[in-house]
Order: sequence, then C-alpha cells, then structure tokens
Amino acid sequence: MSNARTGPRAHRGTAGGRPKRPGIFERIAAFSFRHKWRALVLWAAVLIGVQALSMVVGNDYRNDFSLPGTESHQAQQTMEDKGAAQAGDSIQIVVRDEDGLRTAAHEKRVAAMLKKVAAQDSVTAVVSPYDDKSAVSRDGTTGYATVTLDGLAEEVPKEERVQLIDVAQKFEGDGLRVELGGDAIRNAEEGEGGAAEGAGMLGALIILVFLFGSVVAAGLPVITALFAVGSTMGLIVMASHFVTLADFTPPLMMLVGLGVGIDYALLIFSRYRTELLVEAAGDGSLAGGGGADEGNDRAARKAADRAGRPGQERAARVALDAAGRTVFFAGCTVIIALLGMYALGLGSLQGVALAMALTVLVTMIASLTLLPALLSTFGGRIRRNVLKRARKQAARGRKEEGTAWRRWGGGVQRHPWAALLVAVVALGALAAPALNMRLGFADAGNDAESTTSRQAYDLLADGFGPGFNGPLIVVADGSDTGGQEKGGPVKGAAGTLRTTLEDTTGIAAVSPAIPTKDPSVALLIAYPASAPQAEATSDLVSSLRDDILPRVERETGTRFLVGGATAAAEDFSLKVQDRIPVFVAIVVGLSALLLMAVFRSLLIPLKAALLNLLSIGASLGAVTLVFQEGWFGAQQGPVEAFIPVMIFAIVFGLSMDYEVFLLSRIHEEWENTKDPSHAVREGLAHTGKVITAAAAIMIVVFAAFILSPERMLQQFGLGLAVAILLDAVLIRCLIVPAVMQLLGRRAWWLPAPLAKLLPRVEIERHEPRGPESGAGAPEAPGQGDYADAGPRR
Repeated sequence: MSNARTGPRAHRGTAGGRPKRPGIFERIAAFSFRHKWRALVLWAAVLIGVQALSMVVGNDYRNDFSLPGTESHQAQQTMEDKGAAQAGDSIQIVVRDEDGLRTAAHEKRVAAMLKKVAAQDSVTAVVSPYDDKSAVSRDGTTGYATVTLDGLAEEVPKEERVQLIDVAQKFEGDGLRVELGGDAIRNAEEGEGGAAEGAGMLGALIILVFLFGSVVAAGLPVITALFAVGSTMGLIVMASHFVTLADFTPPLMMLVGLGVGIDYALLIFSRYRTELLVEAAGDGSLAGGGGADEGNDRAARKAADRAGRPGQERAARVALDAAGRTVFFAGCTVIIALLGMYALGLGSLQGVALAMALTVLVTMIASLTLLPALLSTFGGRIRRNVLKRARKQAARGRKEEGTAWRRWGGGVQRHPWAALLVAVVALGALAAPALNMRLGFADAGNDAESTTSRQAYDLLADGFGPGFNGPLIVVADGSDTGGQEKGGPVKGAAGTLRTTLEDTTGIAAVSPAIPTKDPSVALLIAYPASAPQAEATSDLVSSLRDDILPRVERETGTRFLVGGATAAAEDFSLKVQDRIPVFVAIVVGLSALLLMAVFRSLLIPLKAALLNLLSIGASLGAVTLVFQEGWFGAQQGPVEAFIPVMIFAIVFGLSMDYEVFLLSRIHEEWENTKDPSHAVREGLAHTGKVITAAAAIMIVVFAAFILSPERMLQQFGLGLAVAILLDAVLIRCLIVPAVMQLLGRRAWWLPAPLAKLLPRVEIERHEPRGPESGAGAPEAPGQGDYADAGPRR
C-alpha cells in the first residue's frame, strides 16, 4: 500500500511553481494556534458574558402548540372572545378520604383551604366540591375543587404555582389527602434535570480516555463541547423573549450539542494526532531522536516541546484544513435538516429547530477556533503521549490499525448481496412497527408516581372514570346565525347538543350548558369513557367532528366546535402527519443536492437518502415498540407528536455526517486510483475507527437521556441512540461497502448536463503524488491509525 497518504501538505503545496495559498480553515487554525490566549479569553468572555446576561433577564419558555385554523384553536379563540371562564387554564384540587368527605370537619377544613387558595394572586375563581354535586364521586370518597387561573399555565409564574401546591397541601391530615392536577401543576413540578447530561458526558469521557490513552487528550473534545453548548444555552434563554421556545428546548440542545460537539472535536483531534506522527517521523523524534521528551527532566521536556512546536502547528493546520472542511460541511447538513422543520409551519417546533440549529452552528465554530487554541496550550503534553504510545505499538510489532477494517471491507465485497440482504431485512423488520405509530402527547398519567399531578390524575380516574382527565369542550356558537337575543336560540341548541352527546357511544357524562358573557355562545363539557391517550378517545373526537355534530348543526342552525387539550393534541398530531411528506422532501432534496455537488455523483446521494430514511424508520419503529406497545416494561401510550419530526431532522443530519466522513475518504482514493473496490476498502480502513468511536460517544450521550424521568426525553434518547447504532453498524459497515461494490464505477457517474449546472465543492484537495511531493516520506509507526474524518493529500 502506498504511503503517499503521509506526504503532501496543503501548506507545502505549490501551484504553478508558487506557494499555494492556505485555505480558510488552515488560516483559522494558524491564527488560533499562534494566538491561543486571545482565542481562549474570547471564548471564556463569550461564555461568561452570555450566561451572566441570561441569568439577569431569565427565560420566557412557552409551550404553545396551538395551530391557527384548526378547530380546537377556533374553539379556544371563541371562548376567549366571548368571556368564557374556561378560556383560562384551571387546576383541580383533589380531596380524598376513604371514610367519606361529607363530614362537618372535612367541609370546614376544605373551606379554609379554598379560602387561602382564592387569596393567591394568580387565582380568579374557586368552585368548591360541596357547591357542585357532580364534583363528588358516587361513593363520596373523592371530590375536586376547580381553581381558575388568570391566564394560561405558562403565563402564571412558576413560583406562584408552586406556592399553590404548598398552600393546599398544608391542609392534609386526619385522613384527608390533598393532591393537585392540571398542566399548570405539571409544569411547576418539572425538575431542572442534569443527571442524564452528566451521565452522558461521563460515558463519553471514558470512551475518549480508552481511545487516546490520556485524560488531557480525552478532555479537549469535552471542553470544546461544553463551551459551545454553554454559550448557546445563554443565547437561547435571551432569545426566548422574542421567539416561542418550548420548555423542553434546553435538554434537547444539551442532547444534540454534547453529541455533535464531542463528535466534531474528536474528528479534528484524531486527525491532529495522526499528523503529529507524520511530523515526528520526518524530524526523527519518533524513532528515538527526541527521546529527551520522555525523561523526567523538566528542562529537557520543555526543550523538546519547543523543538516540536513548529511540527505541532503544522499538524494543527493540516488537521483543520482536512478534517475541518469535513466538519464544516457535515455541520451544514445538520443545520439544513433542522431548519427544514420550518416547512411544517408549526410555530412551537420552529423555535426548537432554530435553537438546535444555532447549537450545531456554535459547536462547529468552537471546533474550528477553540480546539486549535487548546491544542496549542496542551500541545507538548499531547505530543509526548502520542509518541510514547506509537513507540510502544511499534515495539510490540502491532499491525497497522486499519488492517482489520480493510479485511472487513474485503469480506463484504466478496459477498455483497448477502451483506446487503441481511442488513436491509433487519432494518425493514425494525421499521415495520412505525407504520402503526400513533401520535399524541403525554399527560399527567405519564408523570412519576411521586408527583402530586400523577396522584391527582389517578384519584380522579378512580373516582370519576378515566376520561375525566381529558374532557372535551364543545362550543355552541350561534353568533353568526342571526336573531340571537338573550341567548334563547343558542340555549335550545345547547340543550339539543347535550341530549345528543349523552346518547353518543364513548361519552360517559356531559355537563349542563355553561353560559358565557355573550348569550349567543355557550359550551358543554363532555367526558369520554376512555383515557385521554387512548385510541378510542381519538376516534371519538373524529366521530364527533365528522359525523355527529354536523347532523346537529343542520338541525339547529348553530355551529359546534370541539376544543380542549385532548382535541388540541389530536389536531396537532394530524397536522404533523399531513405536513411530514413536504418536510421530508425538502430536507432530503437539499441534502442530496449538496452531496451531488461534493461527490460529483448522481447515485451516491440517492443511496445516502434511502439508507438514512431506512435507519430513521427503524429507530422510530423501536420507539413505537417500547413506548406505544410497552416493551421492556415501559408505560404504554402514544408517541409524542413532534418526536418523529425532530428525530428525522436530527438523525438525517447526523447520518449525513457519517456519510460525508466515509465518502470523502473513499472519494479521495477514487480520484487518485480510479479503482472503486480499492477506494471502498481504503475508505473503511482510514475512517472506520473514528466513525465507530464517534458513534459510540453519541450513543452513550443519547442513551443517557433514557434515564430522564420525562417520557419525551426518554423517547428522544432511545430513538437517537438506536438510529446512530444502526447507522454505524449496519449501514456504514455492511450496506455502504456492499452497495458501492455492486455499483462499481457507476457510483461516480454524473450526467454531463447536470455536472455543468452544479457548482464544484471540494472537501479534500487533490495534489500530484510522487517523489517530488513527498510520496517517499517515511511512514510513521501507528500511521495506520486513521482516526480522522478528513482526506490525506
């Protein structure tokens, strides 16, 4: 195998007999390396300044999943316009005594509690269970008070909601239980998190230590990721005052930022280590000429570090010029995939997409600017460690580290159809359950059993039926039918509606008509016989809208709208399902065009898109089996409505990362040899280790979120971890080499008209090879450790 890969450098290249101008990434590396303290101080100032400002202004996260134009949104708007009390959020204070609630002592205690609650700033009205017969269960053991707030849950300060819990639960005792339910209470009980992120970082650090054999070397990618994520978190806190950002945005940013940040820094750092060996082979220090740097004499080590400083800078410049280019392009593909969520037109997800895209952008910038400064700061220690490990490997006579990957690639190439069939069947089988995925939202029934919101949910379900936790609000709107004086006509229509709903299969109970400030509008509350997340409840909403209510509208001349949290969740899920095809088409199309321009191929982008879709489908299938079907003891329920979209955007972008890392190396070998089989084997040999390590780190970071108490984060963690595992194992190790072998030279075919239209984008630089370009340079021991993402020139 030629050792030309250790030869020419971008900064040593020539063009027309003149020195070749360094690329932008090489110039950035040189600046950061030479001016390390400027770069480090600048990043520290950014991190500290942004975090300080964010602490001053605070966050304004809002869970706004309303969709203008949907029926639930129209119902909410009508209630707000007509002054319905139900337009604001409410909470339930659930009281329970096994011996019964109708005792003088309990009535006195509950009355005192509700008086205290009514005095709170955010409370506008309180209805006691003793004022409404329907608010006490038939057996008399469970009752609830309805507390109306002065706004939506996210508009009421968290400290006021926490205070409500404390005030109400102080009256527990003498057999009386007091629990509080409602979205406002659920949000107030949410923890700050941090355990999952910490576990992920610890796991990643352990993998990096095993990979590099040094805590210092392993810590550099982690430090880079923490600076990037910390800075972005502060920016997003401030941006929440101008953009709608859901309260689950920060943990998602941590999840993506840590995975991508460590990944990108790892790719550049791995290339840097390899280039250090090349430099050491050239100046003789690898063979033992620089042995003083291993001694215990501090002065000798400092002298060796100074002598090796120029080589360290050259290694950093080459690493950024090669792996940095790949990181930049890979980061752009992730950002495109995330911003593709704007095509969905869902305001709540647009803010999340913007936040995560900004996280990837800042992470990419940190990898290209902060990491070279850290390499300059710890360069001497890292160099000594790298040379020490290389000498030990050479002394033990270990084979070139790319040998195993080269042998694996050759085995797949000998049996391409078998490898392709096994991998595709496995992915297809895992993806099949995703076809029956049911979308929805978690409710208090998914909360931890220790929370008061879950306790209230269970008590209400036990006392009044499972559908009581997800009531449907049916608005009777006669304002556009004319002749609505004193509300007479709408009152009659509401009565007809109530009779119809009471006779409807799937409805357990219906409240009397509730008037609003406008007599032309009234509303009824219908309680399903099934739980909010049950498929039967979704079917009931569809039946009411498509079949039952239209008949009553024709009979009464009044418009009816089905609203409430359960109906809103159904509307959101349907909108996501309707708009996913457009979203997928945009993301896949733009990414394919980028790959087409880079690799000058028509079939490779198509292959990449299909394989990414297959891996995403398999990960969603795993999420469906675990969380919808209840595998491994998970609580059964629908998959969060935005999970498929978010997983698609994130996984598609990250899968393209690995595609770029592997294909850029294969493409370089193809350009140099025009041998497709050889190019695939060498591509695997040179990038297999880094892709495996990067995937392992991402899997650890993502899988750590399965430990989170929040169901939504558990679904994200599982989906992303499974997708990366399948991508690294089945797709990169089996399907890609098999498909590339079957395509042969056709893999690099691009129609001439299309070639003229597409701009030429080069990740790697191709230079002449031969004696004059350094092709005869000695190959360093350990040089088979191609743990880099970038090409070798």
